[in-house]
Amino acid sequence: MVDPHDRSDRFELIAGCDGETLARFANEVLEDDPPLSVQQDPHPQLLMQQVTEPVERRPFNLGEVVVTPAAVELDGHRGFAMVPGKAERAALSGAIVDAAVAGGHRLSESMTTALERAAAEREAERAQAWAESKHTTVDFQTMEDET
Repeated sequence: MVDPHDRSDRFELIAGCDGETLARFANEVLEDDPPLSVQQDPHPQLLMQQVTEPVERRPFNLGEVVVTPAAVELDGHRGFAMVPGKAERAALSGAIVDAAVAGGHRLSESMTTALERAAAEREAERAQAWAESKHTTVDFQTMEDET
């Protein structure tokens, strides 16, 4: 289970959250007109995706993926987000959400609840997709079973 108050977990939750939810919360945070400084403009970049090879457990570079990072300072608190794809608005909004939660903004609890809910919905969708495709898996027998 992820903890939205843990910054590493929050990065994952923000990256998986839809851009509209992030933008809604960022706009609500900015309604109070807090001091905001963009430290890193959101620009799509290529990031090397590294995975671990399952047999020998060695890491290897699978290929490059497009991500959009952004960093802000909001009312003295730093915020960062990196979202998949070309999504400047979602990245900047995510960085604002990260900084707001880090600073204990009055909307922190509703933001963390929404992030947790979005993660639970994604997990439910994955489980449903797996359940729908599970019947297509092949059950291989070992040679010992055949003899």
